[in-house]
Amino acid sequence: MATETVRGTTVTIHFDGARCIHSRNCVLNHPDVFLPNVEGEWIHPDAVPPEEVALIARNCPSGAIRYEYNDGSHAEPAPVVNLVHLRENGPLAFNAPLNIAGRDEGMRATLCRCGASENKPFCDHRHVDCGFTATGEPAEKQSQPLAQRDGPLRVIPTRDGPLHVIGNLELISGTGRTLDRVSETWLCRCGHSNNKPFCDGSHRKTGFHADGE
Repeated sequence: MATETVRGTTVTIHFDGARCIHSRNCVLNHPDVFLPNVEGEWIHPDAVPPEEVALIARNCPSGAIRYEYNDGSHAEPAPVVNLVHLRENGPLAFNAPLNIAGRDEGMRATLCRCGASENKPFCDHRHVDCGFTATGEPAEKQSQPLAQRDGPLRVIPTRDGPLHVIGNLELISGTGRTLDRVSETWLCRCGHSNNKPFCDGSHRKTGFHADGE
């Protein structure tokens, strides 16, 4: 699915349908910018002030919506704290300066943890179809505050295995509790770990297959 690009007077919106997890933040909060269930043009950058467009994009967990000011100003800022939220029965929602599989992927991405996505490492909403269950509220682990909480984050999908994450990162529950603080970790993406969100080697027992390094 090709990225749709719509240029407004001040700001341009890019929409990548392959990254969308249908959180519906866009159409629920701003149906004047993103018009649901219409034929033809459905993205309208000029419907609200440009700062509102930026806010809509930054509230999109998957990174499917991105924005840029036409004069090159006001780029999306990096977060002060790198976070990954565990979505109940769903994906890993990252907010950090992301390099995923060797590519710059912006500040936001939702990565599959059910094992069923056909767009790995990204979520494509198949966790709903396959009935994936995984709590967004696992037990907290003992961890020390990080000396630095931001900076670049590398996510390396390993072949037939977990996501190897390198960089400062705080794991957050669905209700906002800090679960762990890490500078390197391996996160399950086969859907079978008994220690979610962390890998416990179950991918080897279940015969999980996915491209990676």
